[in-house]
Amino acid sequence: MAGIIDAENERAGRLKLRRNGIYTTDITLEGSKKGFSVTGNLQSMPIFQRVKISELAHLTRQMATLLGANIPLVDALGALQDQVENPLLKKSMSQIKEKVVGGQRLADAMKAFPKIYGDLYISMIQAGEASGALELVLQRLADFTESQAKLKSKITSALMYPVIMGLVGTALMLYLLVSVVPKIVSIFEDAKAILPLPTRILMAVSSFAQNYWYFLILIAVVGGFLFKRYINTEAGRLRLDRFSLKMPIFGELFRKVAVSRFSRTLATLLHSGVQLLPSLDIVKNVVGNKVLSQAIETTKLSVKEGESIAEPLRRSGEFPPMVLHMIAVGEKTGALESMLEKVADSYDGEIDTTVGTLTTLLEPLLILVMGGVVSFIVLSILLPILKMSEL
Repeated sequence: MAGIIDAENERAGRLKLRRNGIYTTDITLEGSKKGFSVTGNLQSMPIFQRVKISELAHLTRQMATLLGANIPLVDALGALQDQVENPLLKKSMSQIKEKVVGGQRLADAMKAFPKIYGDLYISMIQAGEASGALELVLQRLADFTESQAKLKSKITSALMYPVIMGLVGTALMLYLLVSVVPKIVSIFEDAKAILPLPTRILMAVSSFAQNYWYFLILIAVVGGFLFKRYINTEAGRLRLDRFSLKMPIFGELFRKVAVSRFSRTLATLLHSGVQLLPSLDIVKNVVGNKVLSQAIETTKLSVKEGESIAEPLRRSGEFPPMVLHMIAVGEKTGALESMLEKVADSYDGEIDTTVGTLTTLLEPLLILVMGGVVSFIVLSILLPILKMSEL
């Protein structure tokens, strides 16, 4: 629908139309060849600032609480703008409030900030506004974002220890090879002793690290750049994600995380009133794995042609049988959302167990590796000393 209205400016026009129950998508000044841009932008915001998922979850929970207390949306947005500390989030709240006052719906105003409020978030807000249950949808959205924040925190915590141990161990080994080993080896060279094989290997490694350290850094930087560039391609990301699912120790964990995210996201969207096909379209972009994303895309096309969800997922071979069985039962009984939530809860529990097991196994494994390297260095130094003492 199109029409003409008299108003002082774009904002006044939107407000005037909104009072009559009309929501606009674009406004053009009469005689102007270029319409007003309704979308906001993030260019004026801090470049290196980002919004954590925990901050977004907290914001969503506060918004649901304010609306539940019968506070008007504009006032709630103003209160949130004053409360949030993240500059990027504060700026977005300010611009969203202005757009809502100008006549836009909340979901449409949030579309200007896709890096903060993704497709899933906006689609749920849209469904909540359309159904008149925005408060309930925000509560579900807060629950969902909080669960995703907890899941991310668990995985990060599990990987933090081995990463720190690996970095500290590598730094220690480099220090020994560059600073300590050359001084001790020089004594053997001066004595013109016949060195055993382990000592000669240690000397070669130490000499390379001492004389070509910059070459090692160059290889690391160039290799990292090329690797990142490769995984940003479609084929590269697909190959990396397929490899991650087949890794000996972590592969099963990655699959469980992806399946849990799939189930929780789809259940949340369906509960909030988003239709199945748009929900699958959103889920494939947030599942976090290209292989599973392709399987979901194929499933969406099959569902569009009249198939159930479980059968095309089964044909993909990427989803565990238990998940497929529960989805099939949920479709038959009309309780798909509840079944998906049970799947997500079950896999969240399995993820906790797997993360705990991996953490328990990685600690002694890293100690063994570091101990082996240190033992090799010590042995390589002691062998010539013992041989010289025998003479």
